[in-house]
Amino acid sequence: MSVVSNRPKKVGSWYFGGVASAMAAACTHPLDLVKVHLQTQQKKEFGMVSMGIRVWKQDGVLALYNGISASILRQLTYSMTRFGIYETYKQSKDAPLPFSESSLVALASGFCGGVVGNPADMINVRMQNDVKLPINERRNYKNCIDGLIHVVRHEGIIKLFNGVSMTASRAAFMTLGQLAFYDKFKILLINSGGFEDKPLTHMIASSSAAGVATFITQPFDVMKTRLMNAPPGKYSDLMSCAVDLAVTGPLSFFKGLIPAFIRLAPHTVLTFIFLEQLIINFGHLPHSK
Repeated sequence: MSVVSNRPKKVGSWYFGGVASAMAAACTHPLDLVKVHLQTQQKKEFGMVSMGIRVWKQDGVLALYNGISASILRQLTYSMTRFGIYETYKQSKDAPLPFSESSLVALASGFCGGVVGNPADMINVRMQNDVKLPINERRNYKNCIDGLIHVVRHEGIIKLFNGVSMTASRAAFMTLGQLAFYDKFKILLINSGGFEDKPLTHMIASSSAAGVATFITQPFDVMKTRLMNAPPGKYSDLMSCAVDLAVTGPLSFFKGLIPAFIRLAPHTVLTFIFLEQLIINFGHLPHSK
């Protein structure tokens, strides 16, 4: 049975989650890119492995890292916001949060993060999907900043928040699945007596949380990607996008589910391993800086 230490545990600074997420994104970006390609194909022609090989053969290995600057910027906006709000609230309490309360905080934190991160998220999807377009239709953003400037100049600043309701809703449930369930699974494992607060426990808890997060967010993820890549006027609102997907069957809402989990699981595991290590090495005791 594990021995519970009475020594106060370190806690992280509000920005640790964003830094950890950016580090994880740099490692898992090729999987994220393949997931976007799978979601935007009109009919199922390729699986995850065959799609990755296709991108590699057609455009080279570096094409697997298209949009990585936007992916990192997204984590430094979206994830830093949601982790920051969630952890700040959690640390403001003297006792661990009940699961119902942590779930509500996670939903609210994720929604705020989705709004803040929407511009980088849109550029990220566009840059990843660019290689699929005909050469004369490619946007050819040099990096995420170039993409943001291009959108503001040619499409207006409001365009950066295209699909924000979908992005924020998805982010709310993603944060519920990742943060609230990670904390819950971690507590259950440690309280079982067979696990200690060590990397193995973090891996099991985070991979379990990734499974929950993938399942509850996949419909949002598919519709968000469709909305962001749709030509002007194709969808009048979220409902028209949902109807368009429903015509091809309910399973269309879960297109790319397995690749999404395969991408999200490593990202989630790496995020929390990096986060726990940041806390161990650079954290501070509660109520001290």
